[in-house]
Amino acid sequence: MRLYYKPGACSLSSRIVLTEIGLAFETIRVDTETGQTETGNDYRAINPKGYVPALELENGAVLTENPAILQFLADTYPETALTPAAGTLERARLQEWLNFTASELHKAFSPYFRGYPLTAAEKEQVEQRLARRIADVERGLGDGRTYMLGDRFTVADAYLFVVLNWSGFIGLDLARWPAVAAYRARIAARSSVREAMRQEGLITGEAAE
Repeated sequence: MRLYYKPGACSLSSRIVLTEIGLAFETIRVDTETGQTETGNDYRAINPKGYVPALELENGAVLTENPAILQFLADTYPETALTPAAGTLERARLQEWLNFTASELHKAFSPYFRGYPLTAAEKEQVEQRLARRIADVERGLGDGRTYMLGDRFTVADAYLFVVLNWSGFIGLDLARWPAVAAYRARIAARSSVREAMRQEGLITGEAAE
């Protein structure tokens, strides 16, 4: 398997899940601004959409879109229990959180990474929108659950953690959402997460121990 990634981007969640499962996989870093891979190839020949992640399978097939990759990996290795069984309400809940993370929370962070500063008016609007979406997660954790589906880590947690972790890159303090702050810290302490972040240079070797 080959994962095309950008350090700290949502592709980190695919790396977390690959690491959680214990799969051997190759990684190729992508510069999404230039459209080039670290090997000098045109990334759009792999993924015409131009963004990460992309997962190239052993048979040469390429899968894109983070929720699809995460669900595929979890379904391919059901013994890891990273997703509930198909046809159950819990499976729908997992897809509910994957979709929310992709279409709402991820999107709410996007303006901070567009490559040029926000105006004062834009910043206020973006901050309000992001706060509403983080508050949605706070409510989801309101019953004291450990993970988004209860007491079991799933691929939904891998994705949600990565996006929430962007708060550190934009200088957003999560303290006003205590359940979210505790959740982020809890997932960050997981061994597969620490190792994936170490591999992408997001934490040092000492911090990963």
